[in-house]
Amino acid sequence: MDVNGVVAEGFEPVGEAFAANFELRGDRGAAVTVYRDGHRVVDLWAGTKDVDGSTPWQRDTAQIVRSATKGVAAAALLLLAQRGELDLDAPVGEYWPEYKTAGKEHTLVWQLLAHRAGVPVLDHPLTPEQAADPVLGAAAVAAQAPVWEPGTDHGYHAQTYSWLTGELVRRVTGRSIGAWIADEIAGPVGADLWVGLPPGERGRVGRVAQVEAAPADAHALRLRPKRSVSEAYANPDSLTRRAFGAITPMPDENDPAYRAAVLPASNGIATADGLARFYASLIGEVEGGTRLFTPETVELARTERSAGPDRVLVVGTRFGLGHMLHGSASPLLSDGSFGHPGRGGALGFADPDSGIAFGYVTNSFRKSVTADPRAQALVRAVRTTLS
Repeated sequence: MDVNGVVAEGFEPVGEAFAANFELRGDRGAAVTVYRDGHRVVDLWAGTKDVDGSTPWQRDTAQIVRSATKGVAAAALLLLAQRGELDLDAPVGEYWPEYKTAGKEHTLVWQLLAHRAGVPVLDHPLTPEQAADPVLGAAAVAAQAPVWEPGTDHGYHAQTYSWLTGELVRRVTGRSIGAWIADEIAGPVGADLWVGLPPGERGRVGRVAQVEAAPADAHALRLRPKRSVSEAYANPDSLTRRAFGAITPMPDENDPAYRAAVLPASNGIATADGLARFYASLIGEVEGGTRLFTPETVELARTERSAGPDRVLVVGTRFGLGHMLHGSASPLLSDGSFGHPGRGGALGFADPDSGIAFGYVTNSFRKSVTADPRAQALVRAVRTTLS
């Protein structure tokens, strides 16, 4: 496998781990980018653009990153709070009156961000076509009764996070969250990432698919989940299945209509550099771009708001205000890291203490949910460069 790109002196272990992902862990097309203190120190790509094709991956190849999009959506709301346009301690209904129904009257904005809102499911799931309608999606989640008292517990809002965050941004700014991210995050930062893919960018995006794990993954983290986790995913009545099934049937992630939809829980599209550059801009100055978060907002992002057994993922998770934090379910670089994985592959995060920002994207998804073995191999390699 020919690996393209550059690795700065001292970061060679990341290049070695990236090559090993193709040789040992079955990667077919992927890219990884690492920034340190706002400067790009790793920028690598290899394989094919399409999971089932032969066209080589290029430096500007982008892929759908699934739930790694949630980290971008969370940043949008934190930026609105930083600018004084959104009060994280206010009731959601102060901005979105229709939300004040069915036991959700006292849900606070920060609880929504931290997966404590109690509405990870929809009693009446939406089709992919319905889910793409932001008005319909927002109305569905506003009408939904919570499955636990908001604020008292936490559970991953796998799909409903799209309409919860998207509608709040629309109510506060008058713009869709996709347009707001394009204008206020991706544009100023110079990051190739989109929530709602523009028609002119379609040619850069590869085809994705779920693939079987490579034999070398047999010793990797999370390949053999606990029995309780397996049972939760197998039971159609579990909160796990219902949360991931809030859009039913599962959308075709290669469908241009799905990629053009604005679903900030699941369908963001990015290059590895776009994802890493976004996180670099949250924690400091980045070459050719704008810093987004103040130091105070960085602390908000990485301060724990939810921890312990997750009622949806059925493992222990840690969340700040929308971002996953370092832990056994989603190991990042250190206890101070914050970011978000995408189910079965992608990962983006920032580590303010070391100045590291990381982005990994792939076209081949696995059964892993929060800790893909390929991404974890790369994170471990980054860690060795800092020791």
